[in-house]
Amino acid sequence: MKRRLFVRASTLGVAAITLIFSSCSTPQTRISDHPDIYQSLSPRDQALVSQGQIRIGMSRTAVWLAWGSPDQKVVGNMGSGRTETWIYIYYATYYPPYGPWGYFGDPFYDPFYYSFFPPSIPYPSKVVTFARGRVASFQYVASHH
Repeated sequence: MKRRLFVRASTLGVAAITLIFSSCSTPQTRISDHPDIYQSLSPRDQALVSQGQIRIGMSRTAVWLAWGSPDQKVVGNMGSGRTETWIYIYYATYYPPYGPWGYFGDPFYDPFYYSFFPPSIPYPSKVVTFARGRVASFQYVASHH
């Protein structure tokens, strides 16, 4: 029992630290760390990147400056050419609903677990597809871009 609790706690701790350090990167920090890449962009793309925005036709490096490193990459085909899709994952914390009997009316509710380990639900918040090294399409959840 103690071992299982320790494994859960340590796994959650590592995930939290990873999320904190990965979320510390902003377009401004990437621009200041790589001014040469930023200076090689057109003035239009520089303006978009500095605001964390992208556009159709933008290069991979410009997207990386604007949005950072993706959580996943998927290789595919579109028409007769190879594509690469970058997926950015957002984690939403889930808290169980408070029903008419309170949390204690739920036979599966564990107050200790939900107090210290609220589950995080991953979902794709940004997706960008490249064809021939340029943005062919992109989507994002508007409240998290």
